[in-house]
Amino acid sequence: MNATPANISKGLWLGLLGIVIFAVTLPMTRLAVGTPEAPQMSGMFIALGRAVVAAALSALFLLATRAPLPQRRDWLPLAITAGGVVFGFPLFTSIAMRYVEAMHASVIVGVLPLATAAVGALLHRQRPSAGFWLCAALGSALVVVFAVLRSGGAAGLSIHFADGLLLAGMLCAAVGYGYGARLSQHMQAEHVICWALLISLPLTLPLALASWPETTIRTSAWAGFAYLGVFSMWLGFFAWYRGLALGGTVRVSQVQLVQPFLSMLFAVPLLGERLDAVTVGFGLAVIATVFIGKKMPVHPKTANDNPLLQPGKT
Repeated sequence: MNATPANISKGLWLGLLGIVIFAVTLPMTRLAVGTPEAPQMSGMFIALGRAVVAAALSALFLLATRAPLPQRRDWLPLAITAGGVVFGFPLFTSIAMRYVEAMHASVIVGVLPLATAAVGALLHRQRPSAGFWLCAALGSALVVVFAVLRSGGAAGLSIHFADGLLLAGMLCAAVGYGYGARLSQHMQAEHVICWALLISLPLTLPLALASWPETTIRTSAWAGFAYLGVFSMWLGFFAWYRGLALGGTVRVSQVQLVQPFLSMLFAVPLLGERLDAVTVGFGLAVIATVFIGKKMPVHPKTANDNPLLQPGKT
């Protein structure tokens, strides 16, 4: 798709819609998984069960829209997409969320825009300008500074195994976003996530059934699980992949910088966590870097950027 100003603008708005939907994921996961003192569903069941719910919806959607089968060349990218967003990200984050609060986990999400931009630049042969990377780095730095202030000092940022799981989840998400966006260049964005979920079903269904909760689960936990299955695992990707395809993965990925702060906002009514003026101030500053960054040039790579692509080179 051509990166026209109209497409970039539409892509940014669709990307923002997807991020708003995804921003509720961590608080809802916390509701579903519970705490060490009051555990609810297992991380395994949440991650794979929500994929089964979304796969069922995907099958109905693909039948209703008479979607064509993916081309042979698309099956491997679909499998990589599924590995990132159907298995990796949901599994790592669902396990981690029992041990950290949504506010803490939201800060870790701050590394996702840079990871997605890096993956997108490699996959789509784009060459972001120095100004673009400066804005991306500034936004990420703001997230880190906020984390230090929020935790009360560097000691509050000590590495916990749950932090490692969250970072692994962010890497998986970046890869899944990048490959899904590339597929969305020639497939309908809605079909990309649907096929990724369907090809995962032979694994997700038996594993979800094997990890079905054996104890009584709170209604709020089931509500969180339902949101994860319908919105986080399915509808959110409709807007997100379409936005990445229209506006470019490198550029639109920076909208993710607002996700940590949106997650914190949603954590207030859902989990009873507190929101203060510092959070609002940093949120506004990060949003500003997104809008400045979107004005910075992102160039396609040419043959001169890669000697292997130059005529006569092998």
